[in-house]
Amino acid sequence: MITFQNVSKTYPDGTRAVKNVNIDVEDGEFFVIIGPSGSGKTTTLKMINRLIPLTEGTIRIQDKKISDYDIHELRWNIGYVLQQIALFPHMTISENIAIVPDLKKWDQEKIQHRIDELLQMAGLAPDTYRNRKPSELSGGEQQRVGVIRALAADPDLILMDEPFSAVDPITREKLQDDILDLQQNIKKTVVFVTHDMQEALKLGDRICVMRDGKVEQIGTPYDLLKRPANEFVQDFVGTKHPLQNQKVDLEKLIHLNQPEQIEGKTRPLPASTTLQQVIEHLSEQDNLPVEKDGNIIGTINREQVLGYLANQGKERGQKHGAMD
Repeated sequence: MITFQNVSKTYPDGTRAVKNVNIDVEDGEFFVIIGPSGSGKTTTLKMINRLIPLTEGTIRIQDKKISDYDIHELRWNIGYVLQQIALFPHMTISENIAIVPDLKKWDQEKIQHRIDELLQMAGLAPDTYRNRKPSELSGGEQQRVGVIRALAADPDLILMDEPFSAVDPITREKLQDDILDLQQNIKKTVVFVTHDMQEALKLGDRICVMRDGKVEQIGTPYDLLKRPANEFVQDFVGTKHPLQNQKVDLEKLIHLNQPEQIEGKTRPLPASTTLQQVIEHLSEQDNLPVEKDGNIIGTINREQVLGYLANQGKERGQKHGAMD
């Protein structure tokens, strides 16, 4: 879908923001870019839709150089979500969502159908929200509208630059859950920039860790947690100390509702299982039963463990990862 080949960005003052970056983003992938301040993550994102011109190398979308696209065609076919969502205050929610479809001269009936479809998808009842103004919405609701506005013209690619960092923690977690649910339905290619490792581990199919304009490692959340490429990644992710013998209280992590039926001969994990053993088991199968004193007390899945690990590394991530 997106290919970076030896891409660099040097500003007129000589600052090299991005240095010889090679990245492949696959179709339908949720690809997260993370790194400390000045790592080049936002610059890398903005080069994709030519908001920032590259200096060296090549970026291709669907095997076509971005420089070969008409700039309007390129941007109309890429959804873009910012930290400050910037809805037009004088326009209704419906009018805000319709901007790109209108520019592309969609039929009005098709546009209205798309607006209602997206509002419904985002959990915003069309009859309630269609004619409201942005000032009548909460911060979280405005952010949802910003996301679905980026989806309005049905682009294959969505760029998201720190989209949830301006909202409170509870709203942020809900928005993260919403975007995961949405991605399950729409299967878009998403490139998502964040400074929050917990967010990266929760959302990313793969994560690109950057430092000083260079890529330090690209891998799945498990790759970064189990096989960090170097000490910087290990420290940034929050796994500086070995996981092999680290104890974790599974009783605090499991789903306490009735455990789901486990197919086959899956053996339950003891509540005293070490963190490394939990990761090994979950790398083979998700949603495993947990037992204590011979009784099944719940189930555990990858998201719960990744969230636990991310919380452990949150202070490190905040220390190293101020926003670009």
